[in-house]
Amino acid sequence: MLIFVGCASVQVNENYDKVVTLPGIAMVLGLTVVILVYSLGHISGAHFNPAVSIAFATCNRFSWKHMADGSRNGNHGISLTVKDDSVQNSPCPPCPSPCKPKPETSLLTFSVPFMQKIMAEVVGTYFLIFAGCASVVVNTDFDKVVTHPGISIVWGLAVMVLVYSVGHISGAHFNPCVTIAFATCKRFPWKQVPAYIVAQVLGSTLAAGTLRLLFDGKQNVFFGTIPAGSNMQSFVMEFIITFYLMFVISGVATDNRAIGELAGLAVGSTVLLNVMFAGPISGASMNPARTLGPAIVSSQYKGIWVYMVAPILGAVCGAWVYNMVRYTDKPLREITKSASFLKATSRS
Repeated sequence: MLIFVGCASVQVNENYDKVVTLPGIAMVLGLTVVILVYSLGHISGAHFNPAVSIAFATCNRFSWKHMADGSRNGNHGISLTVKDDSVQNSPCPPCPSPCKPKPETSLLTFSVPFMQKIMAEVVGTYFLIFAGCASVVVNTDFDKVVTHPGISIVWGLAVMVLVYSVGHISGAHFNPCVTIAFATCKRFPWKQVPAYIVAQVLGSTLAAGTLRLLFDGKQNVFFGTIPAGSNMQSFVMEFIITFYLMFVISGVATDNRAIGELAGLAVGSTVLLNVMFAGPISGASMNPARTLGPAIVSSQYKGIWVYMVAPILGAVCGAWVYNMVRYTDKPLREITKSASFLKATSRS
């Protein structure tokens, strides 16, 4: 079904005057995969791809003998839930409390879990910037084949899939604005902020460098963000759209009343919408790392201060405004008595 539906969309697009369009073909393939994973993932793992089966087998997540001893719950293949197999892979069986890992100390140490978080931020930011900026380059070099709505979809879907991929590891920030905004609200330790920001900028710069190498023989395309009009116009736009993004992130990621399972969908959709209407004006950065990486690689810094200042201010304001509206179901005197919104949250 995956091959039939995907190839049918390609054939229809060729035979009927590009009626499906390239973004349409991409959406058909993506939605088909989503449907089939939810339909068959609990039965076979929903690989549909020899590369996936081989990769899982090399990691001992899939039996080389086609799971002759296999289980039906799909935990050797694609799983729809996140599982903690730390106990399963432990060299010793479960033991009483004296053998439990020691709690983390207040000092920042480069422990294995922390380095895993940093690596997740580097890899996640890399693929986010690579996919999003690649869509810009391809659209410019190949006669607008991706289209502006297609670019918006790429950015939104990239954010969504990466949130679901590494959100449980690092929080899936990929953005210094998000990291700083959470820190100002005491939802992220300040001592880890510099490491996260360095990881995000590194991932963005590596992605921009990769694209520069891939498209070096093409037109001189700048895939960063520069103001299309005045700096002030872009400043205001970046402030507003980053405020909107961080407001949504605060809702789905920090409020227990929100449906956390839909966090990736909500955040990705917000990015898609912002890129759709703000892209032609400011480039819809919402992310200093997204702007800084391509700027470093291309040595183009026009209006760079706009994208370093406005998104951070917008994100901090968005996070704090959500903290204020979070308590609309409580009497005003309870809010004003609280030393901070976050302390009240911990009690509720």
